[in-house]
Amino acid sequence: MTKLRWGILGAARVNERLLPAIVEAKNSELVAIASRRSGAAAETLSKYAPHLNGVKTYDVLEELLNDSQVQAVYIPMGNHEHAEWALKAIAAGKHVLIEKPMAITVADIEKIEAAALQQKVKVMEGFMYRFHPQHQRVSEIVKSGLIGEVMFAKASYSFMMRPARMYRLANDTVNGGGAMWDIGPYAIHTLRHCFEEAPISVMAMAKYAETGADIATSGVIDFGNGKRGHFDTSFECSRQSEYTIVGTKGGIKCHTVWQLPGTNDVPVISWWSDDGRKAEEVYPVSNHFNLEIEHFSDCVLNNHATKLTFEDAKMNCATIVATLQSAATGQLVKL
Repeated sequence: MTKLRWGILGAARVNERLLPAIVEAKNSELVAIASRRSGAAAETLSKYAPHLNGVKTYDVLEELLNDSQVQAVYIPMGNHEHAEWALKAIAAGKHVLIEKPMAITVADIEKIEAAALQQKVKVMEGFMYRFHPQHQRVSEIVKSGLIGEVMFAKASYSFMMRPARMYRLANDTVNGGGAMWDIGPYAIHTLRHCFEEAPISVMAMAKYAETGADIATSGVIDFGNGKRGHFDTSFECSRQSEYTIVGTKGGIKCHTVWQLPGTNDVPVISWWSDDGRKAEEVYPVSNHFNLEIEHFSDCVLNNHATKLTFEDAKMNCATIVATLQSAATGQLVKL
């Protein structure tokens, strides 16, 4: 087989990016989409792939899982629903790409991992940004020794909440709502990939909505030996999607992490060293959604290991849970 046959389980907003990516990726094919809202699957298909023919639409999610033509499922549902539907998809023998976060408890990720192993299917958490070539370049600069040993990193992710996005505050943090479960996974994931050490502890503070969802959360993660990562996530700040890494001899900044194809977001990395060298590197625009779909499809079709692992997902989840606990109690939380 040269193409993986995909189904989408939900008509969420992220389909604006992921549905076209499945259609455009050279080794994937969209064969079905389902939503619990009557007519929503057909509406989503018409909106994001109006010229695509032959795609089945379902108003019952289980009907997609029972479709023998569907080999892999993308899950863009509410954060608190990821584990439930991932387990159902795995039980149906489907490979699964789960929009971040994979789940909102480590215990649920462990259940997904065990089920995937038993059913012999591929499962991956959907961090599309990791597939953009600019991050590989950042890793190359760090490994070259140009900036010395990494001691500090900062990740900032924010946007002003619009009325259409208020659903992100509908649930409290225990049930997957708020900034930390929405954009926080990017911040935590980014910082973890700036250091080779695992997080030791976290101290955080947050502002909450009446629902118990965090509107903004900031904090510091201790990576040991004086190495620390600062993060800031917010629904009430202007758009930010950047990170900075500072070492003993210099630093690097990735100016725009959430590259959106078709916009003016040009991939730019700037770096400097204490001996006076500095540069700004500009890269061609790449669609990281397409690259993510191509990677996962290749892993299934050719039985390759996925770039993002269960261990990575569990550590990210554990760090987010610790962050929320710290923000709620005002105490340092150890991992």
